[in-house]
Amino acid sequence: MDAVLWIVLGVVLAVAEIFTTTLFLIMFAAGAFAAAGAAALGAPVALQALVFAVVSALCVGLLRPVIRRHAQAALEGGERSFGVDALEGTSALVMEPVDVGHGMIKIDGELWTARAYDATRSYAVGERVQVIKVQGATALVWQDEISTPGGLPETKR
Repeated sequence: MDAVLWIVLGVVLAVAEIFTTTLFLIMFAAGAFAAAGAAALGAPVALQALVFAVVSALCVGLLRPVIRRHAQAALEGGERSFGVDALEGTSALVMEPVDVGHGMIKIDGELWTARAYDATRSYAVGERVQVIKVQGATALVWQDEISTPGGLPETKR
């Protein structure tokens, strides 16, 4: 039964890491899974807790800095960004009218909620727009500089 509790804790921590993306909670999830292994082998609760603490501390102290250093070097080395950062600057197609309050765009086959970057602008279905910034799950868009002579706002040139 102890192993199941550790596994549940590990899964909860791993899922929470998805929302934080700090590479911190996943290290504790690794410790929880190691403690689950100790529990499955019949270790007492005190030893399980010790395994959790030691593995978590080693992961946070040794593994996390190495991962962060490699990620930082990759970003500084000019490698392509990933996640929502990679969406900034991409072109999208308006699927539902976009204005300051609501809208829907398609980016590389995926539908995203969208808002106009400029509160005075709106975009009709079928227009091409460019993603300026992503806030949460909403893309802030501007007219596409390729299809519109106006280009990007001054802050992005």
